Parts: sequence; structure tokens; C-alpha cells
Amino acid sequence: MEANGSAERHGLEGDADLQFLLVGGELVKIRSNSWKKSRIYRLEEDCRTLWHESKKIFRKTQTLSIDDIDSVRKGRQSEGLKKYTDPSVEEQCFSIIFKGRKKNLDLMAPSVEEATKWFTSLQKMINNMRNLCQQQKSEHWLINCMRKADKNNDNMMTLKELKRFLQQINIEVDDTYAEEIFKKCDTSNSGSLEGSEIKHFYDLLTQREEIDVIYDKYAQTDGEMSGRDLLNFLLNEQREEVTLVEAHKLIEKYEVDGTAKQKKHMTKDGFLMYLQHEDGSILNPAHKNVYQDMSQPLNHYFISSSHNTYLMEDQLKGPSSTEAYIKALMKSCRCVELDCWDGANGEPVIYHGYTLTSKILFKDVIKIIKDYAFKTSDYPVILSLENHCSVDQQKLMAHHLISILGDALVTKPIGDTVPTNFPSPKELKGKFLIKGKRMNKLDAIFTNNNTIEEDTVSEEDEAADCKENDQKAKPKKSKIKLAKALSDIVIYCKSVHFNGFEHARDNLNFYEMSSYKESKALNLAETSATSFIHHNMDKLSRIYPAGSRTDSSNYNPVPMWNVGCQIVALNFQTASKEMQLNQGRFLSNGFCGYVLKPEFQRSLSSQFNPNTLTSGPWLKRKTFHVMVISAQQLPKLNKDKHKSIVDPLVRVEIYGVPADIASNETHYIENNGFNPMWNERFQFTINVPELAMLHFTVEDHDKASQNDLIGQYCLPVTSVQNGYRHVPLLTKRNDVISSAGLFVHLMLVDDQ
Repeated sequence: MEANGSAERHGLEGDADLQFLLVGGELVKIRSNSWKKSRIYRLEEDCRTLWHESKKIFRKTQTLSIDDIDSVRKGRQSEGLKKYTDPSVEEQCFSIIFKGRKKNLDLMAPSVEEATKWFTSLQKMINNMRNLCQQQKSEHWLINCMRKADKNNDNMMTLKELKRFLQQINIEVDDTYAEEIFKKCDTSNSGSLEGSEIKHFYDLLTQREEIDVIYDKYAQTDGEMSGRDLLNFLLNEQREEVTLVEAHKLIEKYEVDGTAKQKKHMTKDGFLMYLQHEDGSILNPAHKNVYQDMSQPLNHYFISSSHNTYLMEDQLKGPSSTEAYIKALMKSCRCVELDCWDGANGEPVIYHGYTLTSKILFKDVIKIIKDYAFKTSDYPVILSLENHCSVDQQKLMAHHLISILGDALVTKPIGDTVPTNFPSPKELKGKFLIKGKRMNKLDAIFTNNNTIEEDTVSEEDEAADCKENDQKAKPKKSKIKLAKALSDIVIYCKSVHFNGFEHARDNLNFYEMSSYKESKALNLAETSATSFIHHNMDKLSRIYPAGSRTDSSNYNPVPMWNVGCQIVALNFQTASKEMQLNQGRFLSNGFCGYVLKPEFQRSLSSQFNPNTLTSGPWLKRKTFHVMVISAQQLPKLNKDKHKSIVDPLVRVEIYGVPADIASNETHYIENNGFNPMWNERFQFTINVPELAMLHFTVEDHDKASQNDLIGQYCLPVTSVQNGYRHVPLLTKRNDVISSAGLFVHLMLVDDQ
């Protein structure tokens, strides 16, 4: 009965794929050549947990939450399966990829048919859970917690079980209150809750007083919101320019009661549904798709960029992996880095030179990049090559790039004449650009003055900087030999040393670009901001972390964006505030990895300086009112301790030009992660909204040590919707926390 109930709530009652997972079957778990074990796997009746047997002495069974699965990959697409299985079993294999740093689960089915069934069935369950409405998720989660608290499985809850349930949902109550709510629900005076009494208890827990107040204010038609009432709410509170027709569409979209929908009314449940979905979200729904002009030159965009993309952990001894490229590309990273070195058997490898990081084959990386580059975004991917290879292995690099990437690789300028400006992301859809050293100028392509097979060029700036920071490195080498074959496929991103803005303006072509370590870039941003901005109106700039960041920590990207730097490369593998800001910067415009820079960072007449803020078109001073009202279903941080309840507080931060940087935080609420309420108001002055970002951080207050992160969310201020809004919460690694969120009121108004 429980499985049927769960299936019904998931909208999958009688579904063949669900039934297949519930029955389960035998799969081979693969870890190495010598570790290949048969295990039984099946979906538990809650339809949210994958069970499998374990041969460990103290753990006979083990479970995996469907919520923790990021994706399922069909075939031998993981490094483990490629290494430890034969190509003949390609179609019998699949991998379960988890969120965060948890290792992939590599599996092999007995047949191709069963592998396909596992893949499609798991994919359906994952997609179904992600598409479930917030109300369904909340109800299912609460009911599931109730069942876990019901230790004797008699479908009744004693006072002791009730207290256990409250701890599971992250709320602590004293004995007096627990007894009070229990007595209120125990209408049968039986000493336990059952049936409708449990439903009453559920209703008490899910009641949202703050929503009731808002709804009651506008529900002026027989206790419900008519279309006209909803329109008044949208105009007055949400500050949306909508019509009655659009209000009726929202009722049609979100109302759950059929009778109310026929009357074109919205009940309280429908109103809550609206607030919890994209129309009621803090992020402007129009910005969830590509909405900006994508026909501008490439250098007019901020480009989501990764540093040392191949690394999974630190910069000294951590593993290199093709998986790191997949993770970055699936986060819409559009510029990845490849540190290339001579490898065994004539095959170039990628790793962090002069360190103990592991090595991966260059050709394997290119294959993975080809497979995953355009799964989340159609816009171009830049391969930033740091080349340390011999001429012979450079030739093989060029061969791999050309043969694997095929027509998607840009090997000549667009058009029949020497280019004078970058093509646009729109023109380069589905294309790969190579960033690296080039022997000569692009003119040589059209004059055929390009016959030298190899030449000597200066080494990459980043390579030299890394050597300076590595005392064990071999003596600094400023020149390398460059193969013509590799040089020829560097078209729009030729790497050159930076010799000052005047030199660049007078001597460099638009496609010649420099890389700057963070300290150099920050100094230029502080002392020559306007010059840096003008430099980036014509050329590309790439910023990278200092070589001393051996722990793969990150620098603050905001000052670099303030001066128009496009390729601000960060360590994607590190969960950090900086990466949260990066994901926030690229959240809008369809999360495509490209964001159009403001006009004042593109117009040659602009004299914008983020550090001084003289008057100009960039100065659009606004007052930003933020009210943090409440939170819902914040996760427990220590799930092993039943009595571990969070003491949440909310920090609200503005990032942007120096004058706009600000931070405020609420008081903390003791022992309530389920439905804490603050109702605290903050006010911020924002001078340059086009560069400003809003960052929410929810933390567990700790008097004795540093607060722990519960969840966070970041987005551009220009993508914020006014009014009452729900804010989804993400983990430190930017994965969605199911059902958790903030409820806020926002108002961005022009200063008079």
C-alpha cells in the first residue's frame, strides 16, 4: 500500500519503469580490475531511496537518496568504466553521478536491455522528483518523516513519536508545547494520533501565518481572490505590469481547486502554489532563458571560466580527471584550461606540472569536452592551452583537436577577409576556439605567408608565474618551440605577454590577449580602472588565481568584472563564496555562460571608473528595500544527531562597485529550522545596479565557533523581481536543497 501511495503522489501510479525499479535486480558494481562485485539494487517503497545490499560486516544494507543523484550516464562514460571494462560491454554499462564530491557509482547490467531499462527508469525518477511541485514535495517529506517516527508501524503516533518526528523535521519544542499540540490534535483522547488527527497535525505544521496575512488582505471576494483581487496584488505588491487576462492565466496555471478555477478564483492553496513557483520566485522568469543580445562581439561578454579545470581537489597532489571537465561544462563553463605536457608512448598528457597531481591523456579530455560542451549551452567553448609539449607531441595535440572536434573547431577566421573584430557568440554557436600561442598574425592565412614548420615563442605567463611559486621547479624557461600545426588553429585568442595598456593599444591586434595573475589584475583594477575597461572594449583579458593558492582556493572575481575582464578563471572544484558569486553572475541569460557587459563597459566614449563613480549613464542610484520574512524546511546539518536543531540567521549582502558593497544580518532563532520567522527589514543604496549582485546566506549560529552554512543563493540585482518572493536555497556547491527556501519582500526603487 505504501508504494502505491508514494507512486500516486509522484504521479507514477502503474508506471512500468517505476515497477521495474521497485522489483530491482542484480548489477555488477565496478571499482577496479580486481573489484567487480554483484549487488542487488532496488527502489524502496518511498520512491525516493535506492536500496542495495552491502557485504560489509557491520552494514548489511545501504541506501542512496534519489535527491543526491545529479545524473545518470549511459555507456562507459566514466573514467572507471573506461579503464576497468572492455569496449564490448559498452551498452551494458551506466554510471550514477552524485552531487558534490561523492564518487560515481559505476555499474554493469547483465544485458543491454536491462541496462537501458535501468537508465531510462532512474532518469524518469530523477526528473519526476525535480518536477514535483513544492507542495507535493513538502507533503511527501513530512508524511515520510511521520512514518519513520512511527517506530512500531501501527499508523498511530504517540507523544514520544511526535517528539521524534519534530526532531526529524528540524524543529525543537519544549515538553509543554509538545503536549499542548498533541492534545489539540488528539480529539479521540486515545493517547495517540491517527487518521484525520495526523492530518490536523500536518495542517498545523504547514500553516504559513505570513501567507495568511497577505492572502486575507487581498481575498475580497467571498473569502477568495477573484481575478481582479489577484490583479490588485500583482500591481500593488509585486509591481508587475500585468492585465486581468494575465491574472486569469496565473489562476489557470496554479489553482488546485477545480470549483475555484471555474469561477476564476484563487484559493489560499493556489496562492501558495503561485508563490512557490517561477512566477513567484525572486529570479525574473524571463531571465531563465537567453534574453540578451547575443550578436555583439565576443569580448563584449563576461564568460564563465575555469582555472586548471582538470583538477578535482588541490593543486599539488590531488587527482586529475575528465570528470572535472564534465562538472565544469555542465555548470555552463565556457572556457576550460588544459595544461599539456609530454606523456609516455608519444601521447601528450594533462596535469599540473612539477607536482604530484595525476595525469590524464590529452585525447581523452578532448573527447569528453566534445561530448559535454553543448549539453547546457549552445554558445562557444574556449580551450585555453598551456603548452609545455615537445614539437612532435604538439603536432599530435593538433591532430587530436582537428580529428575529434571536426567541423566544430574554428580553424580559420569567419569570412573571406582579414577580420577586424571578434565574431559574436551567436555566430560561434556550437564552436570551439583555441587559446594559445601563435607564430604570426592572422593576415598570414590570407597571404599564404605561413611556411615555417616550427618557431620559438615566449612561454605562457601563467606557466612562468607557477614556476616562480614552485621552489622545486626547474630553472625558469622563457622560450618554447611551437609547432605550426598547433599554431595554425589559434585564431581569435592568441596569447601574448602584457606590456602595458598603451603598448597594447598601439601594437596589438584585437585577437591578441593577455593573461594576468590575480594580484597584477587587482592592482590594475585599482590604479588604472578606466584604462583597463577601455582595453577590454577591444580585447579579451583572462585572470587566473595566484600560484600560491595550492589549496585551490579562489580570489574575489567582482573587482575583475567591474573593469570589464571577460575570462575571470576560478577553481570550479572548490566550494567557496567566490564560486557562489560566479554562479550568481551567470545565473541569468539562460545560464548559458555568457552575460552581456553593461553599455558603459562597451562604449568607447565611456569614462566609467568603478572606484570613483563620477556622474555618467552608469550612475542609476536606487534604494533597495529587503525584508527577510521567514524560511521553510532548512536542512539539519548533523543528521546523525537526532537532537541537533539549527539556530538559523540570514545574511544579506550586496556585491558590486566598492561604493555598493554592504552586508546586514538578522538575529538568530533558536532551535527552529522548520519555519523560523524574522520579519527584519534592511535598506541598501545601490549606485550601479547593472554590476550589483544580491547574495543570501543562511547560517547556523554558533556561539563557540564559526557559523556553519545551511544554504545560499546569489543573483544579479537586475534579475530580481520586486514584491513577495520565495528564494530557493543551494548548498555550498550550488546544488538545490529540495523543499528549503526563504520568503522575502523586495523593492528596488529609484532615488528621488
